[in-house]
Amino acid sequence: MPSPSPTQTEKAARFRDLHAGPVPFVIPNPWDGGSARLLAAAGFQALATSSWAAAASYGRRDGRLLRSEAMAHVRLIVEATDLPVSGDLENGFGPSTNDVTQTLQEAAAAGLVGASIEDATGDAHSPLYEFEHALDRIRAAVGVVRALPFPFVLTARAEGLIRGRPDLGEIIRRLQAFEEAGADVLFAPGLKDLASIETVCRSVSKPVNVMNALPQPFTIDQLAAAGVRRISLAASLYRKALTGVQEAAQEMKHSGTFSFVPTSLTSAEVNGFLPE
Repeated sequence: MPSPSPTQTEKAARFRDLHAGPVPFVIPNPWDGGSARLLAAAGFQALATSSWAAAASYGRRDGRLLRSEAMAHVRLIVEATDLPVSGDLENGFGPSTNDVTQTLQEAAAAGLVGASIEDATGDAHSPLYEFEHALDRIRAAVGVVRALPFPFVLTARAEGLIRGRPDLGEIIRRLQAFEEAGADVLFAPGLKDLASIETVCRSVSKPVNVMNALPQPFTIDQLAAAGVRRISLAASLYRKALTGVQEAAQEMKHSGTFSFVPTSLTSAEVNGFLPE
């Protein structure tokens, strides 16, 4: 008889505990139910959505999904496996604290046990929320997740490095303020060298997530030595999958051959990680 699926509370506790493990854990980013099932079968202990991959799976660019569409994507990933899932919720789908509050309430109802909120506005002319407003938004997020009946892991993101505001001192200032406001995990996407990563990790006491999606990514041992607790991949796996599709498409179109077929996963292998 199959064992019962874990409750949201049980998944939340497992996810929180991962951040206190002896080594940093990798939290890969699926984009549909099949990729989520594959990653679960591969032995990963938690998953995270990627806003970039989610939008691309709809045929759009990052930041172009509505909240309702993002939540439908979240449910797709959550329902595919019994693993804890954290959501990339962008800026909360709106500028106000009420937008953040609504988004996190819907995220918890959709089955997430963690999520990230960023300080990016989506406006290229004014890419980051002003410091105090950014902080108010994290305070509002903390208020929502602390009221939940399970230990939701809130990640606060300082986006300056990838939004044209590469002032590491200001980024650390924001991360420290987000930590003081109650964020559980801190994240500055775009850190490109181990010295900067170590500086960020030493500047805060909460776990730090690093997006290991550089052209020359770091090893787990290197990131562990720098103090990192969690390693995400953004849309790297989705881009890898599209790379394979593009290569196959080019071969069929230009060579008239199909050499990729015998080297691909078989139907039986795929069915091996899909439910009956």
